[in-house]
Amino acid sequence: MDTYNQQSLSTVRASSRRQDSFKDTALGLVSTLSFPAIVGTADMMLKSAGVHLVGYEKIGSGHCTAIVRGGIADVRLAVESGVQTAEQFGQLVSSLVIPRPFPNLDVVLPITNRLSKYMEEGSYSRLSNLAIGLVETRGFPAMVGACDAMLKSADVQLAAYEKIGAGLCTAIIRGSVANVAVAVEAGMYEAERIGELNAVMVIPRPLDELEITLPVASCWIEERQPIKMPVNIKEQVAELEVLQLPDLAKLPAKVTEELWKDE
Repeated sequence: MDTYNQQSLSTVRASSRRQDSFKDTALGLVSTLSFPAIVGTADMMLKSAGVHLVGYEKIGSGHCTAIVRGGIADVRLAVESGVQTAEQFGQLVSSLVIPRPFPNLDVVLPITNRLSKYMEEGSYSRLSNLAIGLVETRGFPAMVGACDAMLKSADVQLAAYEKIGAGLCTAIIRGSVANVAVAVEAGMYEAERIGELNAVMVIPRPLDELEITLPVASCWIEERQPIKMPVNIKEQVAELEVLQLPDLAKLPAKVTEELWKDE
């Protein structure tokens, strides 16, 4: 728990520092047509440049947008990498880079304040630092069937699920890289058998910022424990009752006389 408390403190401190550092930073957005694609795109954007992931914006009909902030050069590089990744998935919708967004945008649009929300919630869980697998289907029964197949085929845990409109729902599993890969493959076949498979994704080594933005079921969330601080507590010493000793000079002395008999 001490490690978790330290991570919680560092997370909150990082939140305030990043929120302040967002002033005069560039804004980057990449939009896709599925949740697994946007998560994979965001992962590539984080790993390709020194940017911070603010979060996702889901506007329905399967449209999802990853939002990043950072220096103009880093944001341009991250968006370029995100666009290439989304095109490989065949899910790219649009992209945008704004060098210095007007302050009014930061106040109204969810392009900065969402990061502090994620940081304050601190979604660190027992599934953190594990590989991520995502299987998106069109229709809830297909997703439930895919979840059942994935859990039975490998040692993985169902972390949560996400809905993005247009009948699209995504199951999110966590586990080792090998187990996640096997489970996702099993989930794909089961989803196609039941209904329609839309997209899949496996992320072997997710960064902390990516994990913070992903949904996690409440059963996996670690409860924050009070921070144990060393405190010097001085125990109050009970007052001892003072006993007065008698004056030996005033005590009567008893003298015992011994008689010696001469033999």
